[in-house]
Amino acid sequence: MATRGSRHPHPVPLPEGEGKWPRFFVTGTDTGVGKTQASRALLSLLADAGLSPQGFKPYESGCASLSAPSDALSLREAARSALPLDIVCPHRFRAPLAPGVAARRLGREPDWNTTLAAWERVRHGSVVVEGAGGLFVPLDSSHDVIDLISTLGLPVLLVARAGLGTLNHTALSLEALAARNIPVAAVLLSRSTPSRDPSERDNPSLLSERHHIQVLGPVPYLEDPRRRHAAFRKALAPLVPERARGR
Repeated sequence: MATRGSRHPHPVPLPEGEGKWPRFFVTGTDTGVGKTQASRALLSLLADAGLSPQGFKPYESGCASLSAPSDALSLREAARSALPLDIVCPHRFRAPLAPGVAARRLGREPDWNTTLAAWERVRHGSVVVEGAGGLFVPLDSSHDVIDLISTLGLPVLLVARAGLGTLNHTALSLEALAARNIPVAAVLLSRSTPSRDPSERDNPSLLSERHHIQVLGPVPYLEDPRRRHAAFRKALAPLVPERARGR
């Protein structure tokens, strides 16, 4: 059996015609960088454009209530979807740990086929998938987040911190994605704390120049949730096709 990190799962082929729909896998350079906020903003933009998107959060840990996973519920609300939670979020854990670690502590092995079966229910049309943590967070004993991205075959929105350290963290993530031939739609920089640092001025242009990638943001830190949501929407609007924005 292949070792972790050497697995290259076969992508699930898109049905004919589905390539025209805006579809993204939202992952991050770290935990707590704003993946859920970015996913919500993207879904709301797509919903406003009349594209009837679906949100998919296949693994969620740190759930205060297993019957009400907060991130998955937030995505479903932003998408204005009525899909059952068992489809939106098939794997849920109370422990605030990587899903694979949380499952291991429980003596469980999350079923990869359950994830793919849920994906079959949400994949038809516009969709935003949110990962868990960064690319090499374990989902089970054999798969990391990057394996799921490769399997689903979606372009990535990489959410990263705006400040010091993001040049290195973002570069490492982009190199890992390139090694798996995973396309990157954009990097989104986000400020997750009120403190500023001098590097924020240079980081967007340096990332764009060095990696030839679209860099969005930085999204400012705003305590008011509505203003924060609006800021994410403004930063991510370029990812919604103009023809859709005009609907």
